[in-house]
Amino acid sequence: MAVKDRDRFSTSTRLKLLGEQTAARVYRSQTKRQARRSRLTGRAALLALVLCSLIVALAYPMRQYVSQRAEVADLERQREQARQRVEQLRDLKARWQDDAYAEQQIRQRLHYVMPGETGYVVIDTDAAKQARAHKGTTDRPWYTNVWDGVDKSDAADQ
Repeated sequence: MAVKDRDRFSTSTRLKLLGEQTAARVYRSQTKRQARRSRLTGRAALLALVLCSLIVALAYPMRQYVSQRAEVADLERQREQARQRVEQLRDLKARWQDDAYAEQQIRQRLHYVMPGETGYVVIDTDAAKQARAHKGTTDRPWYTNVWDGVDKSDAADQ
């Protein structure tokens, strides 16, 4: 027994025992860390997968919602413009019901005068020059004038 006790208390035996205990602790801590990491990584991957699937599932309805809200706002704006236009037309109709306004517009637009009045028309000099410039078109054949009109209207569209 004395040999056994001496081996138990010898330095080499103690060091060997301490090394084994330390190795066991290190091994246990490493396996716990690895188990936690793998479990956490799996959970994180599952969570990421669920979040991505939710984002994909909700992306199209959200896009539709936003586009429909924009369309509703555009339609409300158009409705407001139409309402304002109706109000303007009602005002114009009410003005035309007044005989004085109708007479004023007839005189101004159609150059009508009442019996006994003398009517005068002032001609703009620039407009007269332009009219004289277009008189040269009567010397040309009719189809040339037609093509010139087509070209001018085409140029106006662009």
